[in-house]
Amino acid sequence: MKNILISGLVNTETTARVRQFPIPYYPIDYPFFGVGTAVSGVAYNIANAMRTLGDRVTLLSMTGSDFQSEYIKHELACAGIDTTYIKSCLKETPSSVVLYDEEGKRQIYCDLKDIQEASYGFSADICEGFEIVVACNTNFNRELLRLAKAAGKTVATDVHVLSNAGDEYNQDFMRYADILFLSDEGVGEDYRGFIMELECTYGTKIIVLGRGSKGAAMYLKEQDRFFELPAVCVGEVVNTVGAGDALFSAFVHYYAAGTDPLEALARAQIFASAKIRVSGASKGFITENEIEAFYEKMTTRR
Repeated sequence: MKNILISGLVNTETTARVRQFPIPYYPIDYPFFGVGTAVSGVAYNIANAMRTLGDRVTLLSMTGSDFQSEYIKHELACAGIDTTYIKSCLKETPSSVVLYDEEGKRQIYCDLKDIQEASYGFSADICEGFEIVVACNTNFNRELLRLAKAAGKTVATDVHVLSNAGDEYNQDFMRYADILFLSDEGVGEDYRGFIMELECTYGTKIIVLGRGSKGAAMYLKEQDRFFELPAVCVGEVVNTVGAGDALFSAFVHYYAAGTDPLEALARAQIFASAKIRVSGASKGFITENEIEAFYEKMTTRR
């Protein structure tokens, strides 16, 4: 069991099932049991996932002083996540709405409120006692990146959708990351070339590209080698929102435990595949024992 520091966005999330994309206009619909509200946000998704996998997590974030904040803190406590480092200093608590259809496609509306202009005010020794610092790509974590690197900590981050290796907003996160995740949604067909451009620019040790139904690709600087993993499926896909967070969380969990990166990614794919059987970015996580059971079945079939 490792000590993991996680810092980033926590918000409320409402998911709504729609009939199709694009959505035709009609004044009202009744998707019974198709609308739900829960706590989400990248940092919470990661914290909840890693706690389910058995890690000791410390979560840092900011909310408003409103009903949503109280709801978030209640749910965190129920999930066994300490709320000590959740600061209620924003004008309002961030929130999101996710529309999804029966094929698993989704459209997300994320209202960050004023979190991108806020400063968390990290103490100089904030990283002490942690093996890995997970710094989500929110503005207030730029200070944390520098503190983590100065303390010699392994920094892991996910920049999500990226189409330019020189992306101005994400440059700090890519520069400081030892473990860098991103989606292929903004990457062209030459994804290997794109990954190599990232490595040449930032010297990142591990780069993982989530490719959805096509699987995942990984580059390891130490070996100067690419790995391609096909997608895995452990059940029916209900909603793909949160799949990337799940993949990232499980990889960091196994990597922190000393697992070979390729084996870590193979297990992370199982974790992500299991997660998307459930609607909601912060739901559907399975335990390490369940992952190993799926992994054993898959390797037995080969």
